[in-house]
Amino acid sequence: MSAKLDRTLHGPSWTEVILGALLSVMLGALLGAALMIARPVISARQPPKESERDPKAVYYIQGARDPSKSRAALAKRKSFGEGQSVSFTEDELNALAALPSAAIASPGAEGQNPLAPAKAADSGETIAAGKADFRMRDGKMQIAVPVTLNVLGLSPQVIVQAHGGFVKEGSGFAFVPETLYVGSLPVQRLPMAERYVREQFLQPKAIPDDVRASWAKLANVSIEGSTLKLTLP
Repeated sequence: MSAKLDRTLHGPSWTEVILGALLSVMLGALLGAALMIARPVISARQPPKESERDPKAVYYIQGARDPSKSRAALAKRKSFGEGQSVSFTEDELNALAALPSAAIASPGAEGQNPLAPAKAADSGETIAAGKADFRMRDGKMQIAVPVTLNVLGLSPQVIVQAHGGFVKEGSGFAFVPETLYVGSLPVQRLPMAERYVREQFLQPKAIPDDVRASWAKLANVSIEGSTLKLTLP
């Protein structure tokens, strides 16, 4: 009774005030992040002219996907798995990304159609990632992944995209983003969230053994124009 009376006379304690303020800040931050994620990203095949660019907008520039320029993609993937240096064009990387996992793991397997893209899986997962899209310019790579959020009976889609390059880490090379967006939210400003997004959407879930072995032996990884060069000793 005395505690209730004291609260009535003197109001909430400093501890309650501080906790309330912290909860308000956290709720506001979460709401702001959700609004930024939901904010539409402008998708285009070519970057807008500087005079036409909206400084407040986030753009997603699609990578090249010309089938006539990607016919050698599986043969190059096979050569790389056998320990040979290769160069992949933007079209070839996107052709490989669109293939079913089995075709990537065993290129040229009997009965497979190497040009057949993987069917979108209705997994029912709360967060379902689609096929990656690659674009390379000015020594940098863009990796974009469409992500479907299955919540409350709705299935909105957002684009997760990273821009960066390859750096030597330990005994191998790794893609390190300089910028990372989920929708219009700049995740690179949120270190803990950035790590989760990278691991969840930008790192391949299953890498064939031969590709993993060759990647570990790489002497250099470079991007020249719209071509990724993988150099083995």
